[in-house]
Amino acid sequence: MAESNYLTRDGAERLKKELAELKGPAREALAKRLRSAIQQGDLSENADYHAAKEEQGFLEGKIQELERILKDVTIIEDKERDSSIVDVGSRVTIEEEGNGLLDTYFVVGPKEADPMNGRISFESPIGKALMGQKVGEQISIETPNGVIKMKIVKIE
Repeated sequence: MAESNYLTRDGAERLKKELAELKGPAREALAKRLRSAIQQGDLSENADYHAAKEEQGFLEGKIQELERILKDVTIIEDKERDSSIVDVGSRVTIEEEGNGLLDTYFVVGPKEADPMNGRISFESPIGKALMGQKVGEQISIETPNGVIKMKIVKIE
């Protein structure tokens, strides 16, 4: 059985648009390049043909990947989430012990993770440590640089 892919509604829409672009205009442009390269003659020494065939393989692989993701997608809905515990779709504000600075993370599925923009996967070390926790709880996260201790300040 396939594992579900957790995506926000916006994330799923972005992937659907990307898939439509790849299956339509991108495929058509690549087909034109292939036809043009084939018309040049001897395919065994035709660099344009070989480059286009390689690109075609990447394009078709990306299409298959997006179709697989969207086939088994679970949309993260704000309204059905319990905001008393951290779960996929939670926006969590934490305070790192010792520095008093607050950081807010949006817990998402691995396909939408973007740590530099505050979107962490529930499969990441911080995401795993946060899952199922409540406001006020202290958590410890094992990192390559040692253990980090944090307190959950707010869950939305």
